[in-house]
Amino acid sequence: MSLFGKLFGTGGKGDKMTSPQEAIQRLRDTEEMLTKKQEFLEKKIDQELLTAKKNGTKNKRAALQALKRKKRYEQQLGQIDGTLSTIEFQREALENANTNTEVLKNMGFAAKAMKAAHENMDIDKVDDLMQDITEQQELAQEISDAISKPVGFGEEFDEDDLLAELEELEQEELDKNLLEITGTDNVPLPNVPSTSLPVRPAAKEEDDDDMKDLEAWAAN
Repeated sequence: MSLFGKLFGTGGKGDKMTSPQEAIQRLRDTEEMLTKKQEFLEKKIDQELLTAKKNGTKNKRAALQALKRKKRYEQQLGQIDGTLSTIEFQREALENANTNTEVLKNMGFAAKAMKAAHENMDIDKVDDLMQDITEQQELAQEISDAISKPVGFGEEFDEDDLLAELEELEQEELDKNLLEITGTDNVPLPNVPSTSLPVRPAAKEEDDDDMKDLEAWAAN
């Protein structure tokens, strides 16, 4: 017996099994009915409480009867609360089971579709096809390289020779710069003065003559 059959049972051999969707809808209808019953009982409880307060000690018997009815309504309300909790739990479990059933069903359809698709495939043919695709890609790359190569510029040059030539050019440029800095060809020299320089008097010779005159005077 299936899960839903265990939950709801069957009335006889000729009875049709209730579907999960129908069962869920019935539970929801029952919840709605019990909720309305709750609202009705809550109103009756308020009315009986009001009656008890109104009669009070004036009509003690009527007040006690109202309180008894209020207690019965409260008991019914508590029972409905418990029933609603049970129905809600059952409905949620049924909804989860129904969801799982649909998921498994769809997964089964997908598995069958995948199996059918793979049955039409030959792994050897797939390998051959992938090899052909790889070869065609390599051929296409070779053709692209050949087309993109400039015509007339296919000659290869030795990189070491090119570097050596570059060093020679750099050295020539460096030597040229040094000559421009240290050379005297373009540096102007000062002009020779056209007049004679002033002669400084020989002060020492004049002093010697004065000393000689003084010694000659002293000797006389």
